[in-house]
Amino acid sequence: MKLIKKFLGKLIRFLYRLVYRFIPCQKETILFISFHGRGYSDNPMALHQYITTHSRYHNYRCIYAIKNHKQKNLKIDNAKIIEYFSIPYFFYLARSKYWISNCKLPKYVLKKPTQVYLQTWHGTPLKKLAHDIEVPDGTTFYRSGMSIEEMRSTYDNDVSKYNYMISPSSFTTEVFQSAFAINKERLIETGYPRNDILSNYQDEDIDRIKAELKLPKDKKIILYAPTWRDNSFNLKGYTFKLEVDFKKWQNELGDEYIVLFKPHYLIINDFDLESVKDFVYFIDPKEDISRLYLIGDILITDYSSVFFDYAILKRPIYFYMYDLESYRDELRGFYLDVYKDLPGQIIEDENLLLEEIKQNNFDYDKLELFNLRFNNHEDGRASKRVLEILLK
Repeated sequence: MKLIKKFLGKLIRFLYRLVYRFIPCQKETILFISFHGRGYSDNPMALHQYITTHSRYHNYRCIYAIKNHKQKNLKIDNAKIIEYFSIPYFFYLARSKYWISNCKLPKYVLKKPTQVYLQTWHGTPLKKLAHDIEVPDGTTFYRSGMSIEEMRSTYDNDVSKYNYMISPSSFTTEVFQSAFAINKERLIETGYPRNDILSNYQDEDIDRIKAELKLPKDKKIILYAPTWRDNSFNLKGYTFKLEVDFKKWQNELGDEYIVLFKPHYLIINDFDLESVKDFVYFIDPKEDISRLYLIGDILITDYSSVFFDYAILKRPIYFYMYDLESYRDELRGFYLDVYKDLPGQIIEDENLLLEEIKQNNFDYDKLELFNLRFNNHEDGRASKRVLEILLK
């Protein structure tokens, strides 16, 4: 079966290369892709929702490519859902005037001169990316098996097709120029559309999300959102060793808090949380995290870029970096001085972390300075700015 699927995939790509030039573009058709078809999320989702709710864009036809969408029973207002990497997917790659994606597209994707590609990306970078990653000679990357040169070439291929790439801040504009080897003229410093809700939400939005997740209304919420480690994986994907004692968290914080545990979407292993099931609520890694920001009273993370977005809410952020030395020196370099630039305290000891939360120790002045530097465009109107540039 795998061989058949592999053959069919190659056949579809071959036919696509032959015919894509001859499929005329529809000038008001937009193809949306989030995380290689993982779902309806992130900046593409936010831009689609803005188009849907503003009459000036009512003539635009929206196509959303999602893997296994029939099994997921997805329905999206004002969008035709197609299967990612299917014949309709390749047809709409050729048919759509506009592409909106939040991650690099594979090399087989071919773009006509009349098409417009908006790369939204999916976060402000803390960890080094693409051309900025430094690894020893001969290193290959686990998921792709590529060398550093091959990996960089995939970015170069994708960047060559961009008409526009979104940047949320002047800091990110500088980083993207070096990481992606892109000229500044194609970077549009607008803020991230997905963060508009963090400035525009209403109290009823919080009540609705809590009700959907069946969360108690009388407890504050800690959002624990760690990222993946490059050196922890198996044949299926990245794994994450849970270096926290949730039972201890419950004993120390359970009277006042519950925990939402949301691993990074690349993490594939299971977690045994049965003993703390009324205190820790597990969120599927593939779920979009943006709505969790709204209901989280506190964020605990490590090296994930989620804190850039969450900081907009002006709520406490704690960095539980129990493996900071090895992560920094052996796995990834950082763009920031984590001891000076982060909007919260770095904590390597679990007991100290719990004590800081219990004592409500947090420096809001540091958070305000962080937002001035990294979130100065996040005013709830990023979607409007992006679409005015893209669709003119």
